[in-house]
Amino acid sequence: MKILLMLMACLMVCGASFAQNFHKIKGKIVHEKAVGVPFAIIRVLNLPDTSMVKTVYSNQDGLYEISELKSGNYLLSISMVGYKAKKTEKFSLNSDLKMPDISIESLTKQLKEVSISGKKPFIEHQIDKTVLNVENSITATGGTALEVLEKAPGVQIDRQSDQIKLNNKTGVLVMIDGKTNFLSGADVTALLSNMSAEQISTIELITNPSSKYDAAGNAGIINIKLKRNKAYGTNGTVSFNGGQGIMPDSPTDLYRAGVNLNLNHREGKWNIFGNGAMARKSNFNNTYLNRTTLSNGLASSLTQNFDRKNKGIGFQGKLGTDYYASDKTVFGVMLDANTVKTKLDNFSKTNINAIQNGTSTLSAILQDAYSTSPASNLTANFNIKHDFNKNGKSLTFDMDYSGFSNEKEENFLANYLNAGGNSTNQTSLRNTTDAKINVYAAKTDLTLPLSKSMKIETGLKSSYVVTNNDFLSEQFLSGVWQNDLGKSNNFVYKENINAAYANFLKEWKMWQIQIGLRVEHTHSNGNSVTDNKEVDRNYLSLFPTTFLNQKISENHNIRYSYSRRVDRPNYQQLNPFVFYMDPLALDQGNPYLKPQFTNNFEINYSYKQASLTLGYSDTRDMITQISQQNDETRVINVIRQNLGRFQNFSAGVYVPVKIAKWWSVQNNASIYYSKFEDGNLEGGAYSAGQAAVNLFSSHSFTLPQNFSVEINFWLNTPRVSGVERTTITQYAFNAGIQKSMLNKKLKLRLNMDDIFLTNYWAGSLIYQNVNMTVTNRYTSRRANFSISYVFGNQNVKSARSRNTATEDIKNRAGS
Repeated sequence: MKILLMLMACLMVCGASFAQNFHKIKGKIVHEKAVGVPFAIIRVLNLPDTSMVKTVYSNQDGLYEISELKSGNYLLSISMVGYKAKKTEKFSLNSDLKMPDISIESLTKQLKEVSISGKKPFIEHQIDKTVLNVENSITATGGTALEVLEKAPGVQIDRQSDQIKLNNKTGVLVMIDGKTNFLSGADVTALLSNMSAEQISTIELITNPSSKYDAAGNAGIINIKLKRNKAYGTNGTVSFNGGQGIMPDSPTDLYRAGVNLNLNHREGKWNIFGNGAMARKSNFNNTYLNRTTLSNGLASSLTQNFDRKNKGIGFQGKLGTDYYASDKTVFGVMLDANTVKTKLDNFSKTNINAIQNGTSTLSAILQDAYSTSPASNLTANFNIKHDFNKNGKSLTFDMDYSGFSNEKEENFLANYLNAGGNSTNQTSLRNTTDAKINVYAAKTDLTLPLSKSMKIETGLKSSYVVTNNDFLSEQFLSGVWQNDLGKSNNFVYKENINAAYANFLKEWKMWQIQIGLRVEHTHSNGNSVTDNKEVDRNYLSLFPTTFLNQKISENHNIRYSYSRRVDRPNYQQLNPFVFYMDPLALDQGNPYLKPQFTNNFEINYSYKQASLTLGYSDTRDMITQISQQNDETRVINVIRQNLGRFQNFSAGVYVPVKIAKWWSVQNNASIYYSKFEDGNLEGGAYSAGQAAVNLFSSHSFTLPQNFSVEINFWLNTPRVSGVERTTITQYAFNAGIQKSMLNKKLKLRLNMDDIFLTNYWAGSLIYQNVNMTVTNRYTSRRANFSISYVFGNQNVKSARSRNTATEDIKNRAGS
């Protein structure tokens, strides 16, 4: 910590020495109907030689801001596909300047329909976040949201525990269009596995959010923004994608297919939007596990092999409307529904070699299992936004309801064999799970400018969650199904969170500061009805944030940030049910889990497009996965516990390179050191630490005849997470090609993921009496093809993207 604070002080002092007086220009680009034009190119030209000083783009509302300009004489040049180029009159700049609206004329007589062809890089590093431009990526074609995330710098997909990690930190808050989905763990990865990359516009990685965001997510926020149309009239996009997994020793039925339709109609004061998608998914997973037990002189070696095939069909639909009651007030409603039904076939074989007094005894367990899991979700949102004036004073209100239903039926048939391969016993089990989740939430946010350089943001939020999990476990005995009273249970969880926050922002010519505080009061009650066990918690938490931005010069910038965050246990982790995987493997929740709290520190230095980031985080009571082994019965039970302390030190560098006009490269490298400590974990003192590296490199080639090619590579070295270690280096090469036709409205894409089949996981868990190694292979290599067509005018503002009230709790619901 002392070293980090000294480094911050040194950078601030050095930055101040480079300070100069700079000014900024603000304004708006509009067309003939006085509506803002998004993505217009604004160039600042120096006088008298008209040399270009800086280039920016207008946002979706047509607004632009150009900063770090020296005093002098300038003019602005505005260009946009489908519009006549325009230059302003010359002007002198001696202080900050608000330009009058600049109107540009469309070329509808020469070109009735135009499309925006500007291509952004796959990865953009902005001052407060990293943005993945998925819709521009060829290698994302035909993939899923989870597979796209796996290519993101600093992101790891832990397929053993079904967790998404950022810089080796768990506790990532996943949001979709600014609202958090309710699921977590295996349910989040299942959701993202069923979401096509064709639906995604961008993915934002926010490692240190401000107090305006919910305090959940110690590793940060991943916000997935779905595609939006941008025009008056009726317009949209239709796409089809298909793919085939190419894996050795796997089923041939590994194809996937999907169709997506986005529609938008805007006329007068009304904007109506909707989308629909259908996807068929199929995956294969093979897990090989080796572990040992020792009890009363009996040493056993167990090798377990699991083959799991998962397939299903999902449907998703969204319908919403915005009504612009006036220039200042907008009302909106939105309904979002999705349903998916998956079927899992699971075959496992366990070989047991038991040695006692030098005598070896062989036996085996063969298990056939299958399950069906229909799940559905309905979310309704009502919202209001009112702008009081043109200075940015605004008030928003959101009210939400979300309901989840997840039913699962599982059947297990185990056959016990002796050394000769003869059956000695059979067991037949079945489990039925009925999970219902209801979430009610409301929030309001007020933005209050005090001056051109100072403003306050404040807001309130309240949420109430009720989950009801009913679990019935039965055994087939004496010809009838009988209730297994030791496993069947009913668990009801209720939670109410009330929050308030305030942010203060102040800008100077070279400095910008934001100080915030979020207060959250939590009351939760977990009730195991069958066992008559109840856990009630009531606590108040404070979450301060501080951001300091220093503009050293036109090309140099330093940002310092601090935030305190929390990760509450998700509903599945709190569920005390004992879930059966096979006769020797169980999975169990823990109703006594405590929330984990994290302090995050970060420094970011940027030079032009390149950047260097240093980070440190300190997490107490980290929620982690622990394996408990009974050596006498040979049963291993996976549970969740709090681990005393987790520290993470990280450094990352981003360097884009333009090798040629037709060849651009993005390089991202990060190194982090993770340290875990606990004075009494499973009856012993635990301490472990390891450094790890994450690399990402993407090469984009623009070729003649509207062809383009993209090749990228990512790598993760061995690492430690809690008591689990990854023992191999994971990496993958991906490549794709695209052909654009019909004035770039029709796009054909072909790509392949993990060309050399190097993306698999291997690890170990060696602690106390557990000595286990695991290798997990999944459908990582896949060839994909997609075709998409854009129709209608694509140049004007789209449906609003907004945050809803259920941002901190949706990510925690279990199935």
